[in-house]
Amino acid sequence: MSTLAALLAFTAAGCRQDMHDQPRFEPLERSSFFDDRRAGRMQVAGTVARGELNEDAHLHTGFAGGDFATTFPFAMTREDLARGRERFDIMCSPCHGRVGHGDGMVVQRGFRAPPSYHSERMRAMPPGHFFDVMTNGFGAMGDFSDRLSVEDRWRVAAYIQALQLSQAAAVADLPGEVKSEFEQAVGAAR
Repeated sequence: MSTLAALLAFTAAGCRQDMHDQPRFEPLERSSFFDDRRAGRMQVAGTVARGELNEDAHLHTGFAGGDFATTFPFAMTREDLARGRERFDIMCSPCHGRVGHGDGMVVQRGFRAPPSYHSERMRAMPPGHFFDVMTNGFGAMGDFSDRLSVEDRWRVAAYIQALQLSQAAAVADLPGEVKSEFEQAVGAAR
C-alpha cells in the first residue's frame, strides 16, 4: 500500500503545470532575446492598446474644429453638476477657492494665486479651455488627467461655468418663482 501511495505522489508531482511557473518576463526584467536587453517593449507604431482608442476628439481633447470647444460633449444633468462640484471642491478649491476667486487655502499660505474665474477674460473662456487646462496643465498648475476622468473634467468645466453665472447673475436672469421669492426676501430685509 505504501508503494502505491509513493508511486501516486511521484506521478502527481511530475504532472504539475501551475500558471505561475509559465515562462514570462517580469516588468523591467533583463532579456537576452532582444538586442537592447530589455523585456519591456514599446507599443508597435500605428497600433492602439485596448481601451485607448479615443475616437471622439471633442470628448478627449476639448477641441472642436481646431478651437476650444464651446459646447459639452454630453448633456449636463443636475447629477453631473453635483459631481463637478464635488470634484471641484476636492481638487480645485485648495488653490482656486470654493467660489473660484483664486483665494484658496494654498494661496493663503503663500503660493501664487491663480486667476479668478470671475474676471472678464475667464468668463469669456469656453468650456473646452477649462477642460484643456485640467488635461494638460497651464502655468503653475499641473495637469489633473491622472486624477480626474475625462467625464469628470467636463463636469468640473460645467461647474466652473455655473460658478461664473452665480457670481454675475442679475435678478432679471432668475426664473419666475425664484425671482419672486428673492424679491420678497429683499423686501422683508428692508
